[in-house]
Amino acid sequence: MSQEGNVKPNLRTYNVLVRAWCNKKRITEARNVVNKMIASGIQPDVVTYNTIATAYAQKGALDQAEGVILEMQNNGAQPNERTCGIIMSGYCKEGRIREALRFAYRMKELGIHPNIVIFNSLIKGFVAIMDRDGVDEVLNLMGEFGVKPDVITFSTIMNAWSTAGFMQKCREIFDDMVKAGIEPDAHAYSILAKGYVRAQEPEKAEELLTTMIKSGFQPNVVIFTTVISGWCSAGKMDYAVRVFDKMCQRGISPNLKTFETLMWGFAEAKQPWKAEEILQIMTEFEVQPEKSTMLAVAEAWRATGMTKEANRLLGTINRKEMTSQKVELENEIPAGNLEKLYQKQTEGVPCSGILQIPSTVTSDLKGSPAPLRKGRMLLRDADFPVEGSWLATGSMSLSHSCKFGLRLPIICRKQSQAQHGIYGQLAQSCTSVFLN
Repeated sequence: MSQEGNVKPNLRTYNVLVRAWCNKKRITEARNVVNKMIASGIQPDVVTYNTIATAYAQKGALDQAEGVILEMQNNGAQPNERTCGIIMSGYCKEGRIREALRFAYRMKELGIHPNIVIFNSLIKGFVAIMDRDGVDEVLNLMGEFGVKPDVITFSTIMNAWSTAGFMQKCREIFDDMVKAGIEPDAHAYSILAKGYVRAQEPEKAEELLTTMIKSGFQPNVVIFTTVISGWCSAGKMDYAVRVFDKMCQRGISPNLKTFETLMWGFAEAKQPWKAEEILQIMTEFEVQPEKSTMLAVAEAWRATGMTKEANRLLGTINRKEMTSQKVELENEIPAGNLEKLYQKQTEGVPCSGILQIPSTVTSDLKGSPAPLRKGRMLLRDADFPVEGSWLATGSMSLSHSCKFGLRLPIICRKQSQAQHGIYGQLAQSCTSVFLN
């Protein structure tokens, strides 16, 4: 371009080169381009300097990133909200929250108002280090700038109280948010529900569902599953099933986590046959299980001393893995070789042994058919009142509303051989903080 008399690089050309070097983390070369730009009589603009500041911030050189502001002012470029946001985000990312707050005051001197995103980042940073004074200072600074807190602001503070176990204070923040005319979102409700479960108050978590529905807010599968986990932790599986039914009645389709939570609850309640029955219920909702569920249910059987049942499930896993490996191997073999392979396998072997429909009778590890046990997978305990439930199964077929508005039958049948799923464990947070 320099050799062509009629073509000269312009501001956009130089900015493209600066960004290219910065993307490669070659800040020195980017600086050289800026110097050439100035030497050619083209002044860098705010885009040029923001690109340089971003490169410094990504490198963790926040002092140099902040120094770009002075350089901009000396060259007649005015830093904007984007410039300050780059530096502020860098400080927060590095965990230098106090310096980020100090920079917020500098923004005030520059005549640039921090937006709600910047303030929420600051609050989140102070909450992470449990600095209540810092949170209060940010809230006061928001008032000075005339920036009102939003649902993210309240949710961040709620989460701090919830994690600390102070659910009364968490609820107060939630109520303050509603009084301020800010509509709670799913995340805010989830924080409350999770906090109640963590505090071993599942009844309050379930009350929250009622509150949400009355206010016109549709609880999602995450909130329902959280409440279910609370009752599972309390060992009240009939209550957990009740919430599950309520979710289905409202047209909310359970997901893998929902089912694995119920399985975990039944396993903890020493009712492995009910945990295994969940495998069949999953198929009614077209939820694809995974191998880990079978391992978990097998462990549930083993924990009650029923090793044979555990081995039955483990044998099912092994057979499925062998079948999967065989399919993969066959897919890798050319068609001609595959035909020869089958011809070789059939020599001296009855034809009925090649194409065989899988039996509904499972086998133990020794290969002998395990006898059908009536009621092995039935949810039939007298102390488990789930008549009419999605999880209620018996000798008759029960119809229930499903997620598509159809009525699918739930038929008690033994088909654990072809069923797999996920088993998850509920991780309890044990963070200790000291907040007044």
